[in-house]
Amino acid sequence: MAENCTHDCSSCSQSCGERDMHTPINAQSHVKKVIAVVSGKGGVGKSTVTSSLAVAMARRGKKVAILDADITGPSIPTAFGVHERATGTDEGINPAVTPGGIKLMSLNLLTENETDPVIWRGPVLAGVVTQFWTDVVWGDVDYMFVDMPPGTGDVPLTVFQSLPVDGIVVVTSPQDLVSMIVAKAVNMAHMMNIPVLGVVENYSYFQCPDCGKKHAIFGESHIEKVAEDLNLTVLAQLPMDPALAAAFDSGKLEQFDRNPMEQVAEKLDK
Repeated sequence: MAENCTHDCSSCSQSCGERDMHTPINAQSHVKKVIAVVSGKGGVGKSTVTSSLAVAMARRGKKVAILDADITGPSIPTAFGVHERATGTDEGINPAVTPGGIKLMSLNLLTENETDPVIWRGPVLAGVVTQFWTDVVWGDVDYMFVDMPPGTGDVPLTVFQSLPVDGIVVVTSPQDLVSMIVAKAVNMAHMMNIPVLGVVENYSYFQCPDCGKKHAIFGESHIEKVAEDLNLTVLAQLPMDPALAAAFDSGKLEQFDRNPMEQVAEKLDK
């Protein structure tokens, strides 16, 4: 990428997606697969999907890590009840490790207080994400999941250019704007030559615990049609589950026994 890059691909004649600009990982690390979890907008449960997918993959016996690239809204440590600050050595920064063995790195592990706001411009945010890749001693990892910020700005561009992303999982919800929102994320991935592994629709329905009837709280789903139009695979349609939300908020996601991403992890692992 040129030194005077404005991060506005639409105004640039360079074919960044066709060149290998990957940043070397920390010398003490070896990551086999990098999967980015993206969304076109916020509020669709992307971090919950990322965390649940990581837990499901770890239960399959894989060595798993999560790189929290949502710098201004980091929430991954909360899902696992991890609140201590990260430590470091001459070799680099040590990731936090959950009780289930999942390695984490998030800005919340570096700030003095978890509630401190991050008031930085885009290039600085992107630089921190790159440092998470180069300066953290990840060790041996089978699957690294990157929890991306919503949208298609500086940080997603940096992740796609700097990290050897093997594919993305798009998270969305059943709303009328879903087609446009998913298309934006998918089109960015195509521009960067990143494979789209599939789409996960979150909040698809609420299932009554008494009668078992499913209710489309956010409207009827159109994800099958959207996926067909964009030539995508629907990996899962997840229900609204208050118990899952409570497990996330209380830091007990690894102990939650109704992991909705078990089948998705199996598909990706194959």
